[in-house]
Amino acid sequence: MTDLWQRTATDLAALIRHREVSPVEVVQAHLDRIAAVNPQINAIVTLDPEAALSAARSDLPEGPLHGLPIAFKDTHETQGMRTTFGSPLFADHVPDFDALCVSRITRAGAVRLGKTNVPEFGAGSHTFNPVFGVTRNPHDLTRSAGGSSGGAAAALASGMLPLADGGDMGGSLRNPASLCGVVGFRPTPGRVPSWPTETPWDTLTTAGPMARNVPDVALLLSVMAGPDPRSPIALDAPFVADLPRDLTGLRVAWSPTLGGLPVDRAVLDVLTPAVTLFESLGCSVALADPDLTEAELIFRTLRAHQFNLAFGPLYDAHPDSFKPSLAENIRAGRSLTASDLGRAGQAWARQWRAGLDFFDRFDVLLAPVSQVPPFAADWEYPHEVAGVPSESYLDWMRSAYHITVLGAPALSVPAGLTPAGLPIGLQIVTRPRSDLLTLQVGNAFENARGPLLTSRNGLAVDT
Repeated sequence: MTDLWQRTATDLAALIRHREVSPVEVVQAHLDRIAAVNPQINAIVTLDPEAALSAARSDLPEGPLHGLPIAFKDTHETQGMRTTFGSPLFADHVPDFDALCVSRITRAGAVRLGKTNVPEFGAGSHTFNPVFGVTRNPHDLTRSAGGSSGGAAAALASGMLPLADGGDMGGSLRNPASLCGVVGFRPTPGRVPSWPTETPWDTLTTAGPMARNVPDVALLLSVMAGPDPRSPIALDAPFVADLPRDLTGLRVAWSPTLGGLPVDRAVLDVLTPAVTLFESLGCSVALADPDLTEAELIFRTLRAHQFNLAFGPLYDAHPDSFKPSLAENIRAGRSLTASDLGRAGQAWARQWRAGLDFFDRFDVLLAPVSQVPPFAADWEYPHEVAGVPSESYLDWMRSAYHITVLGAPALSVPAGLTPAGLPIGLQIVTRPRSDLLTLQVGNAFENARGPLLTSRNGLAVDT
């Protein structure tokens, strides 16, 4: 089979299980695809083909991912493989352990190929760093692939990988999925526990799955999810993917600007007709905005605090080794007072109650993932959004990080393409801990939407 790199993870797993193809054939097909397109895209930044083929020939664990190739996000520690965090300070760093999400995926039978590119220390939603350079969008090489899981999204979109792991604080799974035309899922915090971590009670950040369709995301989530005694926020129940669902009667809120955020017209021109598909699926759809008035204060305060905790000592030792925007974030966290953190905590409590009230009235929230289409790869961030000038590299990410503070599962699923062939993602959000419902809604939408013919330049795979 010459098209193995185009197949979904679910299809490949079935082919391997029924012995129609071998893990070696699947891994080799993806290595060949990497050799063909990665030099243009720069999504996979560390690659060990010999070790991957050796593993594929060995007795792999007979798990759900048996024989499927994967490259791990370069912020997730991977034993015996260079993990740089996109920073020159860690350019030669080789961990002696696996992060929890990495160990779960490999124990499920996946074959490790390498690592996917990230922004410096995962900060920002455009993937570039001084170690490996910029990752480019397979749909248009002059455009950004998003971030921080931009290497993962670009590798998926171009057929270099069938599955990818990522992480999300302010949209790092969702934004690159939207910009690259793949599926990214930010689960409820605790669904995919993290270890090691210096902030084990953190619910802003979570690991999660990416793939080219919703069933594949659900497959990977079933492996990544589950309790771990080292995580105090880990949810006890494993995740079981049962995606087919009749959506008749679901109450759907469509919030095109999430209460007044600037959103590029090209984004809304794709999403507005896509939302009408939910009516054909039997849902009742109404225009409604969640109350997110305190989301900005909450996210920016707590994010700065966490950046100072994570990187402050390293910044003190190497102040010239951080990009200016990240250094500014660390200094902002350092300037916070106890009163600032207290106000943010109290605001988060009010925001949590407002979110629950909203999901008492609606089962599903639909919104843009990103406020702009894929932007120029040589920019750090969009200069403006719908005519509103950007004051920082975070401004265009509000439609993602305002959802973060709800503590809710959020899915980015491709909704369509702009006239220029650039992908636009729809964000599907449900009540906290309703991860299965979120994926069921996304699966139904994906099936109703039909395929997107995206391979205009031969680099992007149809979804």
